[in-house]
Amino acid sequence: MQSIQSPLAGKKGLIIGIANEHSIAYGCARVLKALGAECAVTYLNEKAEKYVRPLAETLQSPLILPLDVEQPGQLDAVFDAIDEEWGGLDFVIHSIAFCPMEDLHGRVTDVSLEGFQQAMRVSCYSFIETARLAEPRMKHGGTLITMSYYGADKVVENYNIMGPVKAALESATRYLAHELGNKGIRVHAVSPGPLKTRAASGIAHFDQLIDDAIERAPQNRLVDIEDVGQTCAFLISDAARALTGDTFYVDGGFHIMA
Repeated sequence: MQSIQSPLAGKKGLIIGIANEHSIAYGCARVLKALGAECAVTYLNEKAEKYVRPLAETLQSPLILPLDVEQPGQLDAVFDAIDEEWGGLDFVIHSIAFCPMEDLHGRVTDVSLEGFQQAMRVSCYSFIETARLAEPRMKHGGTLITMSYYGADKVVENYNIMGPVKAALESATRYLAHELGNKGIRVHAVSPGPLKTRAASGIAHFDQLIDDAIERAPQNRLVDIEDVGQTCAFLISDAARALTGDTFYVDGGFHIMA
């Protein structure tokens, strides 16, 4: 009897953004690993390492590396380590965002220049930087995926400055897809519904956002991190070879409702 190969067998990629077991990035990594992929994992700093390293070890990650995208040289060091370990890669999951709390909780009208620049630096520019470093390593093509949110397209109460930041991220995704398409590199944004992650806990009145999503979504449920992981697995797989530049909503249909 012929054995069936796992759909992502042999694929190697980088997962950026695991903070704990509730992180979207961890849900993605867990699904990708189960489907045969090998995942390198990063952690933000020494404080985060004690939470991330045990998770990375359960994934049998060959690389567990520090990465603060605001620190010069750290992203380059991650890709240098990938060169040494694998000599290339097939996918990247970019799942990081940050905004200073005072700017996140204030009006867009009142956002500080410093807060805006930091939010854009971490949440958007780091994806562009990642794409630039991934390009020469994806010798046979690959997939770049970043995480967005519905607030990029519509005004969501209390999402504030992160709405424009995520809109910029989605636009960057389209331009990257255009520029890298001839290299066989596909670029996507995935837009999950509200999830109870550590990052989301900083949004004011987040519980109300959760309740509204359950009530209005056609499926009347919240999605979970494995739902997001399954979507990413499809986008990384050869089944999605004709797709690029899109934003995929994983929200139980919430985004279609007026």
